Amino acid sequence: MAKKDTFRVVTRGRDGSLMISDYPSIDPLMQSHQQIGIDDCSTDLALRGLPVFRGLIGPMPEGKNIVRYETPEVFEVLTKEWMNAKPRKRRRRTAAQIAEEAALALELESQMSST
Repeated sequence: MAKKDTFRVVTRGRDGSLMISDYPSIDPLMQSHQQIGIDDCSTDLALRGLPVFRGLIGPMPEGKNIVRYETPEVFEVLTKEWMNAKPRKRRRRTAAQIAEEAALALELESQMSST
């Protein structure tokens, strides 16, 4: 379980851009937001026991050492973007491509064994 050592707050700027503020400890958030509870159900065990703040969604893991909080507006927009993102189409190899790759592998193997 990695220690979370960066606390990130993501908000929306007046122009609609994302504003990210990183803090080395939870103290600045404790001073600027009202704590309304503690996280006791996160699947990331490092987040359990961290504060839940009024007006922020979180805590959420972001990478190995970042705890992320978002405003409800940011959370809603990013969630909608994530849901609407089209998954990349995966190309399946045809039987002919598989056979060709197998033949090349055998050829390479025979060349390596003959040298």
